[in-house]
Amino acid sequence: MPELPDITVYLEHLASRILGKPIEAVEIANPFVLRSVIPPIASVVGQKVVDLRRMGKRVVIGVEGGLFIVIHLMIAGRLRWRPPGKRLPGKLALAAFSFSNGTLFLTEAGSTRRASIYVVSGEDALTQFDRGGLEVLDTNLAAFSERLRSENHTLKRSLTDPRLFSGIGNSYSDEILHRARLSPLALSSKLSDEEVSRLFDATRSALVEWTARLREETGDEFPEKVTAFREGMAVHGRFGKPCPVCGTPVQRIRYKSNETNYCARCQTGGRLLADRGLSRLLKQDWPRSIDEVE
Repeated sequence: MPELPDITVYLEHLASRILGKPIEAVEIANPFVLRSVIPPIASVVGQKVVDLRRMGKRVVIGVEGGLFIVIHLMIAGRLRWRPPGKRLPGKLALAAFSFSNGTLFLTEAGSTRRASIYVVSGEDALTQFDRGGLEVLDTNLAAFSERLRSENHTLKRSLTDPRLFSGIGNSYSDEILHRARLSPLALSSKLSDEEVSRLFDATRSALVEWTARLREETGDEFPEKVTAFREGMAVHGRFGKPCPVCGTPVQRIRYKSNETNYCARCQTGGRLLADRGLSRLLKQDWPRSIDEVE
C-alpha cells in the first residue's frame, strides 16, 4: 500500500501536471470503484483543480466549487499519467480523469477491487476521511510520546494505526523499527523515555529519507514503480537476506496477508519472535534464538 513517502511524491508530480487545469472528462471503467453518489462524479467536469493534499494514505484532489475527489489506493491501487489520447491496456484501469495535457488513470492489479473514489462537497464532508492520526513530520517529541502511550499496543500496531499516526503502513513501520533498534512486538506502554525518543527520531528520519530517495528516483517522470518492496530497504521484504547493520539473516512474522520483517540481533536481543502459524506447528521445535538457526 502506498504510504506517506509515496503519496507525497505522487502529489508533487500531480501538482506540476494538473494544478490550475480543468478536468475535461471523467470515465469510470469499473463502477465498483465509485463509492459515492451525491454529488455526482460528473459535477467535477469543467472545474479547475485548486488543491492537492494527503489525508493519511488518501490522495485528495480539490476542484472549484468546493468539491473534493478522495482516492484511496489501498494495497494494489496506483496512479498513472499518460499523454492525451493514450489508453491503458487490459482491465487495469478503474477510472480516468482527462486534462488538456494528459490523463490521470487509477489502476488496480489483481482481481480484488479495494481501491475507492469518493466525491464530497465542502471541508466538513472531507473530515469523514480524517482518521485522526498524528502527522509525525509536523509534531514534536512530547506530542509523539503522548500519542504513542495513549493506547497500549505493540509498536508495529501503534505505528500502523491510522487513528494514532498518519500515513505509516506495513513497509515503513518495519524500516522505522529497525532504525530505532526496537522489537515490533514491544509494548508502547513499556518503552523508556530514551526508547520513545529513539523511535521518534527514527520515524521522522526514515520518512524524510525515503521521500527524498523516491523524489530522486522518479526525477521529472511520473512515479510508475510504486511498490512496498524497494531496493535499499533494511528489512522489509528481505526475509533471509543479511541485515545491512550486522549481517544476520532478516526474520519475519506472518499473519494472514501481512508480514513483519525484523533483525533479531539489532531489534530483539537475539530472540526469535513467534510466527503465529509456523511456531504453533513446530511447538517445542521452534527455535528460541537466532543462534539456533545461524
